[in-house]
Amino acid sequence: MPSRLSALDASFLFMETPTTPMHAGGVAIFAPPPDGFDHERLVRLIKQRIPYVPRYRQRVRDVPFGVARPVWVDDERFDVTFHVRRSALPKPGSRDQLNELVARIMSRPLDRSRPLWEMYLVEGLADGSFAIVSKSHQSLVDGLSAVDIAQVMLDPTEETVPVPADSWRPRLEPTDVELLSQAFTELATRPAAAVDAVRETVTDVSKAAAHAGERAAGLLSAALAMARPPVTSPLNVPIGEQRRFATVDVSLADLKRARRQLGGTINDVVLAVVTGALRSWLQARRLPVSQGHVVRAMLPISVAVPSAGSEHAGGNRVSATLVELPVGEPDPAVRLQQISYQLAQLEQGSHFVGADAIVNIAGFSPPTLHALGARVGSTMSSRVYNLVITNVPGPQRPLYAAGSRMLAAYPCVPLTRNQALSIGLISYDGGVYFGLYADRDALPDLDLLAACVSESAEELVARSEQSRRALRVVKGTAPEPSVRKRKAQGGT
Repeated sequence: MPSRLSALDASFLFMETPTTPMHAGGVAIFAPPPDGFDHERLVRLIKQRIPYVPRYRQRVRDVPFGVARPVWVDDERFDVTFHVRRSALPKPGSRDQLNELVARIMSRPLDRSRPLWEMYLVEGLADGSFAIVSKSHQSLVDGLSAVDIAQVMLDPTEETVPVPADSWRPRLEPTDVELLSQAFTELATRPAAAVDAVRETVTDVSKAAAHAGERAAGLLSAALAMARPPVTSPLNVPIGEQRRFATVDVSLADLKRARRQLGGTINDVVLAVVTGALRSWLQARRLPVSQGHVVRAMLPISVAVPSAGSEHAGGNRVSATLVELPVGEPDPAVRLQQISYQLAQLEQGSHFVGADAIVNIAGFSPPTLHALGARVGSTMSSRVYNLVITNVPGPQRPLYAAGSRMLAAYPCVPLTRNQALSIGLISYDGGVYFGLYADRDALPDLDLLAACVSESAEELVARSEQSRRALRVVKGTAPEPSVRKRKAQGGT
């Protein structure tokens, strides 16, 4: 019999509206191999790897009269070329043009009559590279064991890893009578299922879905979040159907250098960079950023669970925490210290999504983990936080798709109701790659915010160098000013 969607997975279908499509994804940039890369090559690659993600050949089927949650059924007309599409940028093929295309692709909801994912090969980039844009519905990502199509297509070397022959044949789709029979059998044998069915057929579906989500994210975290008063921000406004997308590249080595000098973790440093960027952006909008002013961010974290007596035995559960970003603080070093202090208070055993799970998931896990983070954010009221920030550590070695080296990857974290901005970032192969996703009308100056991210990173690194030089002077290891002057002039 077909597999039924969990209460949380179904909630993302129920909560979806034209202004809040519930899919996550991103864009990756690749350098083509010597023999080139085209749409046919991508289609062949996906055909080879899709057996690793069987859900990607299934679609959602509603149960008649809504007596039970929807089920997954094999798509008898599945056509990989419908999902793997081709596009191209007009000349000059700039990064801004690519970001505009990504925004338009991500703005469109997925076709519910088919498996809930799409992928685009984008050609025509100015430097000869190409991009792959992917998006998958959040109902596909049902836990840390789930895998995204964008990750199984990647290999650790230029050689494409061979896979077994695919013998998949779609199972016949159940009739309405069979679906009803299965549903009534479950209701008779599992009373709890009947309670869920009643909850999910009430008029206020979003309220029921939010309840299911809070249960999955952790009742304690949700209760603490709701107890905090809201922070007024231009980031919490009614949103429309269209989006903007911007990207930023930052050197991981620079952030590590700042961490060594100023303290904290890489996660802390990243949040300090985002804080500085939000401060500059708010100032450019002539909004108040006085001492004590904060922007509240929701951060998905992965919490280790006991190894016995749990359905998550030996694994992780994705929960959330709220961090107040001190945008009113002018000193970047002090901002970092304040953020480090907050994150140090997290319960022991908690860490940012993906810190441990990454080694247990085949391929490149950040797409899946960003989607998990978005799921948690979707279940919390946007009244208690201003934006979602997902920070996923990726491998510090190159990855390849059919011989094409991945140069960069930028996540796209979906927005929820009254939430105008989300920021996702991935560290990969020596770089940190930010994906800024925003409502088109609420943030017409998203490119300015992206520039502020770059400037904030430079400011923090410069502040760490200033601190390093000051420490050398205190320790008596810095050369005399006259010596430094002679060296600057080429003397000895």
